Amino acid sequence: MAEDNYKLLGQQIFEQVGGAENVEKLIHCMTRVRMTIKDYSKVNLEGLKAIDGVLGVVEEETLQVVIGPGKVNKVAQAMVDSVGVKLGEPFPHEKSLEELTRETKAEAKDKYNKPSAFKSVLKSISNIFIPLIPALVGAGLIGGVASVLSNLIVAKTIDAATWSQLVLVLNIIKNGIFTYLAIFTGINTATEFGATPSLGGIIGATTLLTGMTPDAPLKNIFTGTPLSAGQGGIIGAIFAVWILALLEKRLHKWIPDAIDIIVTPTVSLLVVGLATIFLIMPVAGWVSNGLVGTINWIINVGGAFSGFILGAFFLPMVMLGLHQILTPIHMEMISKTGSTQLLPILAMAGAGQVGAAIALWIRLRKNKDFTKLVKGALPVGILGIGEPLIYGITLPLGRPFITSCIGGGIGGAVIGAFGHTGAIAIGPSGVALIPLIAGGRWWIYVVGLLAAYLGGFIVTYLFGIPQSEKDKADNWEVTHTA
Repeated sequence: MAEDNYKLLGQQIFEQVGGAENVEKLIHCMTRVRMTIKDYSKVNLEGLKAIDGVLGVVEEETLQVVIGPGKVNKVAQAMVDSVGVKLGEPFPHEKSLEELTRETKAEAKDKYNKPSAFKSVLKSISNIFIPLIPALVGAGLIGGVASVLSNLIVAKTIDAATWSQLVLVLNIIKNGIFTYLAIFTGINTATEFGATPSLGGIIGATTLLTGMTPDAPLKNIFTGTPLSAGQGGIIGAIFAVWILALLEKRLHKWIPDAIDIIVTPTVSLLVVGLATIFLIMPVAGWVSNGLVGTINWIINVGGAFSGFILGAFFLPMVMLGLHQILTPIHMEMISKTGSTQLLPILAMAGAGQVGAAIALWIRLRKNKDFTKLVKGALPVGILGIGEPLIYGITLPLGRPFITSCIGGGIGGAVIGAFGHTGAIAIGPSGVALIPLIAGGRWWIYVVGLLAAYLGGFIVTYLFGIPQSEKDKADNWEVTHTA
């Protein structure tokens, strides 16, 4: 069926259900277009069934129009494209005079804020991670409590026999999202870019290298060194699923309807899965090798300079999944000296995020939707779980992510300047790390935390808040008043 025919069939369906304005949202399954209808009295069921290409109609919670495998996704896509929304998104409705007035005012305020490719990328990142915020916050708080208890056990402040089982249970709950964050990210990325969500989840899971064992590792095709699970990080997963979306859309156009449901997902997964394992992840490995050399050089230089560089650049490493390469360094330091002086410095990166979030909260406090996100993510960040702040608050806005990294650098510089501040074991950052600071020098770590909080706050408040976000907050009450 030609592309114009898909559009024609979609428009004929709209005509028989009372027009696109009578549809709240639209999705599809393997064989059916599923529409949430506003007013069923406007639906002409007999007219629907009579359309050439419609195989049947089912009335349940949604109105389901049977199109058939392969063809259904193309018809559904043509229907939402004609309305200007994505699959599953609410359809636009006819606006009242008051709504149009509010929108006009907002557009007038932001007319200088022209769209750009960079802002589109940030918007996509926001769309990917905002739905995950409740899970990240809930699991993060549980993980934060587990981290505090675990560190107290290591420091022998509390009894291991009494508390270890509880810590294990809490960590199992927390790991439900943090261990498989690449899968959740893959699903949401696929939704954002128009790929099949389940395929996106599989590509995200591919980066975990499930089933690979140390005895028989997959090799980096460029260097011959073993690949490690998670190499490439969340950013690598997003990039891979973006490629998946491009390929899947092409295949839907090229593959005949009769075999589309078989060929398209199979080819998409095979091609993008291989590219993820043998191209995207090795490139991340190449980057990681360069970073290891850089980190070793920075550590050798020492002092406040090293502290600033390490504190400022740790968050980008986390996003790329490259922070795992530091684990052997931590272990070697602990083995030789009894503590790792690197960990307290790197922990300042999360503290810079906390300071930046507080600055955003204060300056954008009139934006009630935004402040709800900040209030949920802040306690988790203070406990050392940084994902909600990174992916839900600072990274989607762009500049605050950079200024929060600077705040982390300031905290790292303070600890580096004092020197000789180490952790006796590897553990989460934030206040949860305090019990693990060696030699009674916990106060230096606390001073570093406060410096990172303050640095992240000041730099973000002065330089890190986009003007568009300020205008949005200042006009929030106007644009959200009925």
